[in-house]
Amino acid sequence: MMKKAAVHNLGCKVNSYELDVMVQQLRSAGYEIVPFEERADLYLVNTCSVTNIADRKSRQMLHRAKHTNPDAVVVAVGCYVETDRKRLEEDPLVDLCIGNNRKGDIAKILSDYLDGRMKDGETAANLTDHPDFESMQLKTPGRTRADIKIQDGCNQFCSYCIIPYARGRIRSRDPEEIMEEVRRLSADGVKEVVLTGIHISSYGREKGLEPETELLNLLTRIQMVAGIERIRLGSLEPRIITEPFVRGISHLSKVCPHFHLSLQSGCDETLRRMNRHYTAAEYRDGVEMLRRFYDRPAITTDIIVGFQGETEEEFEKSRAFAEEIRFYEIHVFKYSVRKGTVAEKLPNPCTDAQKAERSDVLLELTHRQARNYRESFLGEEEEILLEEPVTIGGVPYFTGHTMRYVEGMISAENHFAGEMVRGTVQGISEDGMRLILRADDENA
Repeated sequence: MMKKAAVHNLGCKVNSYELDVMVQQLRSAGYEIVPFEERADLYLVNTCSVTNIADRKSRQMLHRAKHTNPDAVVVAVGCYVETDRKRLEEDPLVDLCIGNNRKGDIAKILSDYLDGRMKDGETAANLTDHPDFESMQLKTPGRTRADIKIQDGCNQFCSYCIIPYARGRIRSRDPEEIMEEVRRLSADGVKEVVLTGIHISSYGREKGLEPETELLNLLTRIQMVAGIERIRLGSLEPRIITEPFVRGISHLSKVCPHFHLSLQSGCDETLRRMNRHYTAAEYRDGVEMLRRFYDRPAITTDIIVGFQGETEEEFEKSRAFAEEIRFYEIHVFKYSVRKGTVAEKLPNPCTDAQKAERSDVLLELTHRQARNYRESFLGEEEEILLEEPVTIGGVPYFTGHTMRYVEGMISAENHFAGEMVRGTVQGISEDGMRLILRADDENA
């Protein structure tokens, strides 16, 4: 009888990509993948450790799995294994721990464990044992959009962040291997690829190469792959937004005008305590550069509220800066002290009430800015990549995204997933979240 495996993912896009590869390997090893809530022979939790809350959620999911089936093998994988390995190894509800740079060996490690070649609670290596970039290949995602991991690790050491300890130092994937995966995904019907990593703005740096040049070269090569219609960049550091880089990518028609530039705060004093390596003025210069080369590029970002020592005046500077920049979307995070970071020892922590209040202010701001941005496209022609069928008010639609990653919806009649459809923006959905398009062929 085929064994059943259930998987659960926590965390970032890199984790999602790596889980897809692990699921692929489990299927090849003969496992049937079932929902995490069901009884299974194997439970795999791809953990996250970006905050203390993420640690807690990782433990909760591992314990939930063992309670669902006490006889199952429960496997902890990834970042939490790296940051709190001893606790997991001593946890009686966790059978096996696998570090971040061994996810590509998941099938072999499980085989060794089940054959008795590993002990309960043993860790299958970690980053110090395997410091190089781990080769992984996603073959058949069955989607119109696919993430491609091009880089791992981070050397930034922001004062609030544990990720350099969880993911190790920067490591870049060989461009030939990336291109091989891009071509395979294109052959499988993927139309859009998203270049992702922990810090893709450092791509190639550990090899003594200039990331701006290496990333631009990679984008230029992907541009030439037949079948790939769009190339989307993952999160970027503001300092990579230079005139040569922006000028170069602006000549690549497939690169989406959607840029996630991590901000964290619009106040220079707070940025210094965070050990971010730019000022608000430098960030503004980067945004202005993008807007010189692109019409209404979608600028999205992350902002942390309530960081250690953030005063009302500092928060107001950050809020005013966000108002000035006119982001398409802000991901707002309430600061959570991360054990083992420099920020843990910084004085004057904010109260939970202050964090909640400041979060609400920015959430209201981003809701308003996002709606204004979407409304700027009313009456214009846009193209969306159809992804998911939905039914609204009894009417079938397809949802998808524009080049700027604005979600849209269009009548499902005579359309199919994976199709690129041009249409005129007729309105905004009731919840304010989607553009409503009428296909050009319907207007004829």
